Amino acid sequence: MPALWGAPAAPIQSASPDLWRQVEIIRTTHGVPHIRAENMRAAGYALAWLQSEDYGPRTGVRLLQERGQAARTTGRAALDADFDALRTRARVVETYHLLDQETRDLYEGFAAGINRYVELHRAEFPAGMPTDFTGYDVAALHIGGEPPAAKIRRFLTAIRGGTPADVAAAASDDPDPDATSEDGSNAWAFAPSRTTSGRAILLRNPHLAWTSGYYEAHMTVKGVLDFYGDFRIGGPLGVIGGFNRYLGWATTNSNTNDRTEIYAVALDPTKRDHYLLDGASVPLRKETLTVEFKDGERLSTETREFWSMPLGPVIHRTADKVFVIRTAGENEFRSGEQFLRMMRAKSFAEWKDAMRIRALVSQNYTYADRSGNIFHLWNGSMPLLPHPSGGDMATPISRTGDAWTRLIPFEGLPQWLNPRGGYIHNENDSPHFTNVRGPIKTTNGYPNIEPPMLRLRSQLAIQLIGGTQKFSLEDVVRLKHNYRMLLADRVKADLLAAVRATKPTGDVAAAVALLQRWNNTVAPESRGSTIFEAWFGRYAQGRTDNELFSQPWVETVPLKTPRGLSDPARAAETFAWAVEDTKKRYGRIDVTWGDVHRIRRGQVDEPIGGCTGRLGCFRVLGYARDAKDGKFVANTGDGWVLAVEFGPTNPRAYSVLAYGQSPRPESPWHADQAAMFARGKLKKVAFAAKDVDAQAVVRYRPGEK
Repeated sequence: MPALWGAPAAPIQSASPDLWRQVEIIRTTHGVPHIRAENMRAAGYALAWLQSEDYGPRTGVRLLQERGQAARTTGRAALDADFDALRTRARVVETYHLLDQETRDLYEGFAAGINRYVELHRAEFPAGMPTDFTGYDVAALHIGGEPPAAKIRRFLTAIRGGTPADVAAAASDDPDPDATSEDGSNAWAFAPSRTTSGRAILLRNPHLAWTSGYYEAHMTVKGVLDFYGDFRIGGPLGVIGGFNRYLGWATTNSNTNDRTEIYAVALDPTKRDHYLLDGASVPLRKETLTVEFKDGERLSTETREFWSMPLGPVIHRTADKVFVIRTAGENEFRSGEQFLRMMRAKSFAEWKDAMRIRALVSQNYTYADRSGNIFHLWNGSMPLLPHPSGGDMATPISRTGDAWTRLIPFEGLPQWLNPRGGYIHNENDSPHFTNVRGPIKTTNGYPNIEPPMLRLRSQLAIQLIGGTQKFSLEDVVRLKHNYRMLLADRVKADLLAAVRATKPTGDVAAAVALLQRWNNTVAPESRGSTIFEAWFGRYAQGRTDNELFSQPWVETVPLKTPRGLSDPARAAETFAWAVEDTKKRYGRIDVTWGDVHRIRRGQVDEPIGGCTGRLGCFRVLGYARDAKDGKFVANTGDGWVLAVEFGPTNPRAYSVLAYGQSPRPESPWHADQAAMFARGKLKKVAFAAKDVDAQAVVRYRPGEK
C-alpha cells in the first residue's frame, strides 16, 4: 500500500516479494500502528515501512550513512562520518554471526522494508539511493561506544600547550540539533501497596527535542513478542521503553557517566610503529580506508590511515609516546539484542538476566511488573579502574594491568528492589535519592559513580509521590501534569522583599502585588508566572546555581535546598527589567502563562502549561520564541507520556505523543494529539487484540502489490 496521504505508486518488483503477505498493520486512533506479523523478519519489515511512511527518507538515508556512502550524494562534508561508518561496519562483519537468530531476523526484515519502500517512493530519496540494504547495514546502527569527541579535543588542546580557556572552548562540539537544555526524562514506579488497585504502575516520560523521533507502536509476533512502547525513528531497536503483558520499564539519562580513560604508552625507540607494553615490543595496528565522495559531477576518493592497539584507537603521538583512548561499550554489538530480550521477558528474573548482558552502556532503568515488583537500576557500564580517574589527561601505563579491562560488576551498580514506601523515581539526577523513605546513602561504592545531586524537578517529584497516599492510574496521569514551579516556592519571598526595599511605584509595584497573589504554578491560566520566568532568566544569566542562591543545594539538606537569593540588589534590578520587558512585548504585565506559551502544530494553536526543569517544573517544556508575534512555542521537553498499570491478564494504559506519529504536515497524524497534550489529556492505549480491532481506523499490508 502506498503512503496513506501520497499519490499511488506503480507496483515494482520487491527484493523481498513475500514479506508483505506475512504481516498486517492496523492503525488505531491517532494513527498508532499495531504490527501483526507471522515472524520476526516480517515484523522488522513492517516497522521499517512505517518509519518511512511517517517520517519519509530519514531512516533510509541513515542506513546509507551507516554504509559509509553518504559522501557519494552529499560531498566532502560527509567524509568524516563515512570513515567512521566504515570502521563500524568492520565490527558488524566480525560479530553479526554472534547475534541471536531473532535479532538477525528483525534486522534483515527491517532492511527489506527499507528496500521495498525506496522502490515504491524513489522521488523521496537522493538520486542513486540503493535498494540492496541488508541486516549488516541495520546492525551497524547498534554498534556503540564512540569515544567522546569533546574529551579528545580537550586532551589535544591541553597537550599542545593550550590555556585553560582554550581547553574549555575545545569542549564545545558541533551542536547536536536535537540537544537542548531540557534533555532528560521522568520515570516513576509504584508498588501495589501504593496503588488503589493493588497493582503496580509505571510512568514513562522522556524529555527530548520534538525532532528526536519517538514513535509509538505495538509489535506482535505470535508466541514470540507482544510489546507496546516507543521505537525511535532511524532503526528497529534504539533506546526503547514500554511494556508487554508481564512487565515494563522506562529509561532516564545518567547525567555524569564518564566511561572513558586516556592512556600514554611508550613507543619502542628501535622499531617503527611499535609500542612497549608488558615487557614486549608490539606493533600498532594500521587500517587504510578509502571513501568515495561527490566532487562536482564526478566521484573522487580520499584515503586515510587509522592506528589502534587492543586497548583502543590512537588519538595522538609524540616522538616517544602513543596516546590511546579506551571507552566502555566501544564496539559493543549486542544492544539491539539486549533490548529485544528485555521486550520478550516474562518475569523480573528474565528481564534482569537481559540487563546483565551489559550491552546498554548508560541510562537509568525504572521497572514494574504484574507480580508487583518495582526496581531501579543505575545502568552505567563503568570501568573498574585500577587507578584514579585521569579526567581529560592521560594516565601513563607500562603493563596491561595498569589500564582498566573490566566493568564495575553488575551487582555493584546502584539498584533498588521493592524499597520501603512503595515508590521509585528518577528525573536524571544521581541514584542516591531514588527513594528517600529509608536511610539515604550518599557515598559511592566505586569512585566513578556519579556524585549525589537532587535538583528542583526531582525534589518536586518526591513531594508529589513520596508520602503514603495510594494512587489510581488516573491519579498518576493527573500528578504527572502538575504545574507547580518549585523555584518560586524557594525564592519568591526573597524576591518580593528585595523589590519592596526599593520602594517601587507604578508597574513594578503592581507586579509585586501580582506575584504576591500568584499561586506559584505555570498553569495556562496563571498570572505572574510570565514575569517571574523573565526575571529569573535575566537574574541567572551568566551565573551558576551556586552563585544564585543564598543557600545552594547541599546533600545534607537535599529536599529543602537551594533556597533564597544571594544578590537582592541584582534581583530587584532584573525584576524591574522583566516588568518593563513583559509589558513591552505583550501590552500588559498580568498576561497569563498560556497567552504567551503555546503549542503550535498544523492548525493547532493552544495555550500550554509547563516550564524548564531549572525552574523546578515536573511538567518540563522548553520553548522557542516565534519571530512573528514574540510568543513562546513548545518544541522540546515533555512530549511522550506513557502510564501503565499491570493487571492479571492485560495491562491498562494511557499515552500521548505531543508531536504525533508523523512530522509530515500532510499526514492526518501530524497534529491530531497536540491539543490533547496541551490540555494534559491522554488517550486510552489499545493493547488486547479485541481492543485493537475495535479501534481500527485502517488496515493494510505494507508494500502490497
